[in-house]
Formats: sequence, C-alpha cells, structure tokens
Amino acid sequence: MSSSSTTNHHNAAAGQPPPPGLKTHFKTPEGGYKLKCEKSHPPGFLHYAHGKSTTQVTLAHLKDKPTPSEPSSSSSSSSLGVGSGVRSAAAKFLGGNSSKTLGFVGGNGGSKSLSGTTKLGLSSTSNSNSYTGNSNFDAKGTYLVFNVGDAIFISDLSTQDKDPIKSIHFSTSNPISHAFDPDARDGHDLLIGLNGGDVYSASLRLQLQDAGKKLVGAQHYNKDGCVNNSRCTSIAWVPNGDGTFVVAHADGNMYVYEKSKDGSSDPAFSVIKDPTQFSVSHARHSKNPIARWHICQGSINNIAFSSDGAYLATVGRDGYLRVFDFKTEQLVCGGKSYYGALLCCSWSMDGKYILTGGEDDLVQIWSMEERKIVAWGEGHSSWVSGVAFDSYWSAPNNDNTGEHVVYRFGSVGQDTQLLLWDLERDEIVVPLRRAPGGSPTFSSGSQSAHWDNNSCPVGGLQPAPSMRDVPMISPLVVHRVETEPLSGLIFTPESILTVCREGRIKVWTRPSLSETEQAV
Repeated sequence: MSSSSTTNHHNAAAGQPPPPGLKTHFKTPEGGYKLKCEKSHPPGFLHYAHGKSTTQVTLAHLKDKPTPSEPSSSSSSSSLGVGSGVRSAAAKFLGGNSSKTLGFVGGNGGSKSLSGTTKLGLSSTSNSNSYTGNSNFDAKGTYLVFNVGDAIFISDLSTQDKDPIKSIHFSTSNPISHAFDPDARDGHDLLIGLNGGDVYSASLRLQLQDAGKKLVGAQHYNKDGCVNNSRCTSIAWVPNGDGTFVVAHADGNMYVYEKSKDGSSDPAFSVIKDPTQFSVSHARHSKNPIARWHICQGSINNIAFSSDGAYLATVGRDGYLRVFDFKTEQLVCGGKSYYGALLCCSWSMDGKYILTGGEDDLVQIWSMEERKIVAWGEGHSSWVSGVAFDSYWSAPNNDNTGEHVVYRFGSVGQDTQLLLWDLERDEIVVPLRRAPGGSPTFSSGSQSAHWDNNSCPVGGLQPAPSMRDVPMISPLVVHRVETEPLSGLIFTPESILTVCREGRIKVWTRPSLSETEQAV
C-alpha cells in the first residue's frame, strides 16, 4: 500500500489554503492529480430542517438544443456516478456504469408535497446566473446535479465558480436520489426521488431556462406515497429502455415505471406472501408503476444497471449483493458481505465485474463469469460509501492486445479518504493457508483448484467466503480528501470528482499527457 500526497499549497481557484491536514495534490504511478476547484451549495443555505440526507451527485451532459424539426431529445453523453464512461481508445480498458448516480442513502421520513417556497438567506446564483431565466438559452454543457437538505442544486462543471447556477426547492420532503438519461427522447431526462417516496421526471434544460426555484414541467409519480411511502433510496434509468426507469425503496421493494404512462393511486399488486423471498408482481392495468419487485427485507441501499441494461445489481441492508436478469425478472446470482450492510455497487463497462462496498470497510470485486467474489480490497478504516471503475484510465504498459487485463477503480468512505486500486486479472493469486502468526502462503498459479470449482449456482446466494480463499489487493493511492465523510466519486475524461455527504464536491484534474509519458 502506498499513500502519496504532496505538500499543501493555496487553492488557486478559491484563493484559500486547504484545512489543516488536507493536501491539494496526490501522486499516482502515471503522474500527479491536482485540486482544480470546489463546488458546493451557497454559504447561506441551512439544510438541517427536514432530517439528515446524504449528498449524491449526477453528472449530466446536454448537447445542442434540438430544433422543432428534430426529435425532442435534449440530452446526450453520460449520466455518471459511481463510475461511468466510454471505452478508452488508447488501451481499451473498461470500467464504470453509465446509468448510476453517486453516494449512499440517507434521510428520515417526511411528507410528500412539492413547493416552490424560497428559503430565507439562500442565494441560488453565482457569477454564472445569466444561465437561468432565458427560454432561448441553449443550456449546452456539462452539469453537476446534487442534493443538499431540501434542495436540488445544479452547477456548471466547465467553470470554477463554487456556487451553483440553479436551485430547486421541495417544501417538506428532501430529495434523496436522482438520475440522468443520456438517451431521453421527449426532453424528460432527469429523475428525482424524495424522502417520502414521491418521484418526478423533468427536463434538465427546462429547469436551467427557468428563473424560479420550483421544479417546472415535471411528471409526478407515486404522488403523496400512494404506492409506497417509504424513502426512495436509489433511482435509475434502464439503459436502452426507452423511458423505463426503476425506483428502489427503504422497505425492500423496487418499482418499474414507464414515463409515457400515467400514474395510478391503486396499483393493485398482489400481496407479498413470503417477505424473505424474491418475488415480482405485475400491475393489473396499464398505468404506473407497471411492476413491483420485492427484493429483500430491509432497505435496498443502491441499484446499478450493467451498461447494456441486461442485468441489474442491488445491494441492501441485509448485506447481500443480488444480480438479476432484468428482462426475464430472474435472480442470477449474489452473495453476502463479510459484515453488515452493503451501501454501494458499480459495474465495469464490459459487464464482467461488479464492485461493492459497505459496513465491513472492504471493497469487494465480483465476477459475473464466475458468479463469486474474485478479490477483496483492504484499505479503508470505516464504511465504504462509494465505488467506481475508471473507464478513462489506460495502463502505461498496455500490450495493445485488446484484452482487459487491468482495471483501475476507486473507492471513498466515511474515513474521508479516496483510494485508487488496480485489478490485474493475471496476477491475482489465492491464499491457500495461513500459518498461526505467520504470513499467508500463496498458490503458485493464478487460481487454485478450490477456487475454480467453487462457483455459485444460477439463482443462488452465497455466504461470505473465507478471506483465506479470496485474493486480497491493496490500494495504489490513499488520499485524505475531506474533513467530513465522503459519499461518492465520479470519473470523467479530465478529472476525478469526490463528494462529501455535506454537499462539497472537489474536482481533481488528471495528470497531463507529458507527465503520463514521462512515467512510462
């Protein structure tokens, strides 16, 4: 394990020194990352009124505004969180998940109404406030959508302004989760899930064009919690789903919606006969929600789709990762954490691996091919709250074979630290035995016979394997990012974004090309 950070210096963007103990650089084998700027809520914003909620971040890219003769799709590129992106052209090393947001869940119960009430002392604009209040404003650009307290904030990632350019306020129920659809066809590309269970779909471009502090032009689902009044813990668009999205709740249920259909106050789902077992019930009419998936007892903490939309991963309070075939509605595989709840999950872009993190302070790497944990990472000293593959990173010693033999991924935790890891498939070895008081003895090959023959049957949930039987990896980098616990991270082509649960986002620029070439 190596922890490398350079000396403190003043934040050029803010003109202020970092807090004691925090450094604005950290080094990796390919070069140094530097703190470029911070994004946050306005300084006068008070967000303790309606219970604690954890900040999540969605990265949204809006392309050119469509003309009337063009299809009404207003968004493109990527909705990022817990790792997302495209194939690295140079090395073709894959990772990420194009349909997920960041962070783990939080918040208490609350009521469900929407209001445009403006909070006293709130300044929702910065020097970039010319972006709002103009219906002809194209809004092309890349934005950060994040929740703090009872508000959604939108910041322009292309500027170094700390304050957001837009705020949207909810009266008595906090926004908890959100997602952005890169392939929306009707303009409704933004989903927002509330503490009270309500869900809204809206146009991000329309929110940026409106000068008010209300959510405008939105479609309302599960109004006043009529279908499920438990907290909306995680929300996701189905990749290639043509407007289909799923909403996970704190009571262990997940609902499937189609945004083209109206909502209903009487979904008429069948009674859950055995709450300990997975079951699917379809609505008896053509209105939303169209299906209910009973996943588990206790909260579903996070959900993530594979990039092609074929598989859905869920993690929950019961400590289990579950992987489903979304089309056939069947449980494919899954397994348990070593201890406590799982809080976050993320797919590699090629669909071969899933990362999970949670209350056992570990990062676990699951293989879809082998349907089991193939490695675990030890480095955090508290709960792991965010995980993501870095699809933009390429190994300096790439052999240009096109095989994905090395994966870079990151994790953040309540220990305030960002960790970067490399997973090298050909170098994973399995500990065979550990002598009392001594070091483990490793197998000479890449895998042991026990490891090869211990795959999970289809539809089965595995107990946590012995740590002696699973390869352990250590982080490349350990960097303390914040004074407050972290809730998620995003990889972009130019940077790594880290977010703390209090609503501060830091943008860390990647090493320059010259630095990377010198490191080879």
